[in-house]
Amino acid sequence: MMLRRLIAAIEFLTVIPLGKPTVYDPKGMIAFFPFVGIMIGTLLSMFDYAVSRLWSEPVVALLDVVILTVLTGGLHLDGLADTADGLLGHRSKEKALAIMKDSRIGVMGLLAIVCGLLIKWGGIVSLKPDRHLLLIIIPAYARSSMLFGIRYLEYGRLRSGIGRELFENRLTPQAFWGLLIPVTLSYFLGWRGIWLIIVFAGITALMLCYYHQRMGCITGDMLGAMTEVMESLLFLLASMVNAVL
Repeated sequence: MMLRRLIAAIEFLTVIPLGKPTVYDPKGMIAFFPFVGIMIGTLLSMFDYAVSRLWSEPVVALLDVVILTVLTGGLHLDGLADTADGLLGHRSKEKALAIMKDSRIGVMGLLAIVCGLLIKWGGIVSLKPDRHLLLIIIPAYARSSMLFGIRYLEYGRLRSGIGRELFENRLTPQAFWGLLIPVTLSYFLGWRGIWLIIVFAGITALMLCYYHQRMGCITGDMLGAMTEVMESLLFLLASMVNAVL
């Protein structure tokens, strides 16, 4: 059962083909989101190591951003764009939800994608000490942030939406066991790991507060935006700490 839920989580968050699981358990697969992040980060670290033998650091960072996008099929970027189009403006909750459901991308969505990718590139290109461990850990933290959105905010769409099934049952504390993976790995970063945990908690709290104040709910697009913002900012802030040393 655990393997089936893991496969479901991998297929939900990535484009890696593993075959369809015989049991689709939205609630069960949520706990495996951090593990999927570790898997994505491991593939990213291996890719980074390989291409660093061929290109300079700026090009390697650019290719890292590309491979991250490819592995997820742009799922989180799509959520970021839709969320930016809906939330960044003086619109009612109903109007914002309608805009986020529209498949077309607006100016704010395009700007959010461009800025997010540039921030991520800038963070990755500046990673020096513990580069490969950070490449593994940060995607796991980013996907762990979704658990808090699912746990603490109500789903905003009553009848439809890609994330509706994730909210059918309230998450229990046991669903957060996967977060122990990036937290444990952060131990090997020393005080940088403590900094990373604090920043992760702070960004998560700020985004949940913003979503609560702005919408009073969350959607699948907003979960994707949360993941993308978390990943970009963690890379940026991790590189800031490294630059100070």
